[in-house]
Amino acid sequence: VQLQASGEGLVQGGESLRLSCSSSRLTLEGFGMGWFRQAPGKEREWVSYRGSREGTRDYADSVMGRFTISEDVDENTVYLQMNSLKPEDTAVYYCAATNPWTIVRGREDHEHKSWGQGTLVTVSS
Repeated sequence: VQLQASGEGLVQGGESLRLSCSSSRLTLEGFGMGWFRQAPGKEREWVSYRGSREGTRDYADSVMGRFTISEDVDENTVYLQMNSLKPEDTAVYYCAATNPWTIVRGREDHEHKSWGQGTLVTVSS
């Protein structure tokens, strides 16, 4: 596993949580980085993407305005700041990296070649 996701937590609706994705092997600045999630009984879905070359940031409609993807280059860590959490945000969250220095839309599983182990976010009502 080349990516390590952390930040697991149980929060109440309306609260915030920040997930982190780091790597001891990859310099994340050079990779497109995505966040995905899988809720119980559902398929994995795309949440957010930060492009490598162009640095664009993209969000699923369901999280737009509430979630923010960012990075700390010095710490080699990508974050997903999640605000105004809702019970429907409950899921296992995965970070993923594309091939280095490639331009993709970043919304598809197959565009990402390295995956973290997943971290559980539970939002109570």
